[in-house]
Amino acid sequence: MMHNSVQNLINIQENIKSKINSYQTIKIIAVSKTHPIQTIKPLLDFGHIDFGENKVQEAIEKWSEIKTKNSKIRLHLIGKLQTNKVKYAVKIFDYIHSVDNKKLAKKISEEQIKNNKNIKIFIQVNIGDEIQKSGISKYELNEFYQYCLSLKLDVLGLMCIPPEGQESEIFFKYLKKMNQDLGLKELSMGMSSDYMSAIENSATYVRIGSNIFGKRA
Repeated sequence: MMHNSVQNLINIQENIKSKINSYQTIKIIAVSKTHPIQTIKPLLDFGHIDFGENKVQEAIEKWSEIKTKNSKIRLHLIGKLQTNKVKYAVKIFDYIHSVDNKKLAKKISEEQIKNNKNIKIFIQVNIGDEIQKSGISKYELNEFYQYCLSLKLDVLGLMCIPPEGQESEIFFKYLKKMNQDLGLKELSMGMSSDYMSAIENSATYVRIGSNIFGKRA
C-alpha cells in the first residue's frame, strides 16, 4: 500500500501537471523540518530527492549519514541562517534559500572556498517590508545582488515569504518581475497554501510541508 506522504506528493505533481506542461521543471521541496527520518523514509524510498530543513543542527543530526549513502539528495536550508552556523551549513546543505545580508554572503563565500563546494543560493527578499521578517529590502536588492556576484556566489534566483493574511499572488507577481529584471532563471516561492499561485507566477522551487506530511500535531 502506498504511504500517505507519497500519495500526497503524487497528487501535488498531478495538480502542477494539470496547469503546466513542463511540470518537471518545478522542484518540490518536501519540508521535512521537525519530522523524524522514519516519517521521511517513504519519500526517500519513492525516489524523492529535494528536502527542506530550517535548522542547521537538526539537519546535521538527521541527514549526515543518509547523504553519505545517497549522493543524489539535495538538502535545502529554508530557515534563517546565523553567521556562526555557516561553516556547518555549507558542509550539509546544497542550497541556501535565505541569504539576506552582506556579512552572511561573505561568510558563505569563505566557507565554500575552504570546503571546495559550490552552494546554490537564493536571495531572500523582504517583499512586504515587514520589520519582523528576514530578507533584504527590495530597495537594496540590486546592490546586494552585485555584491553576491563579486563574491562569486552561485545566485540562482530570489526567494520570498509573503506577509500572512494578505493575498500572496500580489507579492509573487512582484518578485517574479524583480527576478526577471535581474535576469535570474529560478524562483523560490510558494508553500502548501499557495504553491499553485506561485507556480502560475513562474516559481521553479516550491516549499511544501503540511500538504505532503500532514498537519503537525
